[in-house]
Amino acid sequence: MSMRPKHNFKGFTLVELLVALMVTSIVLTAVATLAYAMGTANDAADDTSQKQAQVRYATLRISELIRYSKLICGVHNEDLAIWRADENEDGQINIKELVYVEWNSGQIRLLEFSPPPGHENDIISIDDIKAGTIKNGLIASTDESYTVLVPQCSNVWLFTHGILAPETRRVSIFFDLVEDGAVHNYQISATLRCKSG
Repeated sequence: MSMRPKHNFKGFTLVELLVALMVTSIVLTAVATLAYAMGTANDAADDTSQKQAQVRYATLRISELIRYSKLICGVHNEDLAIWRADENEDGQINIKELVYVEWNSGQIRLLEFSPPPGHENDIISIDDIKAGTIKNGLIASTDESYTVLVPQCSNVWLFTHGILAPETRRVSIFFDLVEDGAVHNYQISATLRCKSG
């Protein structure tokens, strides 16, 4: 008997390698597609949750402001003027006691005023507020501060339940937000708890 070495060919054929590469590429494509879909879903959920938080914050701020205010002084096309408190208890609307809820440039925001020294107790009449003549003058003569409540909203409109200021007790603000590519309608409603005399 002759002793011949046996050749053991243990390797992959070209066809087996090609099949393995194809299966691997299919699995990697599926993983990449799943990762992209999950990332897109997370981005949409983050956008929606951020906008929902903004709406909750705006609802809380506006509701508390109106509920505990002294008087809803004026309603205009782009603002709602509110006498938030009688801080110096003089029974008159002073500059620092007036707050506007305004909407422009796709935002709902609060506008408050810090009068210059010596003008803290300057009196503002309801007629000037209702006429819409006082706001621009206050912006020009005081330090105004804005608090953005809802950025990037549209179709904002105000409904005062049929009663004009200063007799207004209930206010609703309607607006639209785009969340995850779809337009959603929102409403913030508040009622004045105890109107000033």
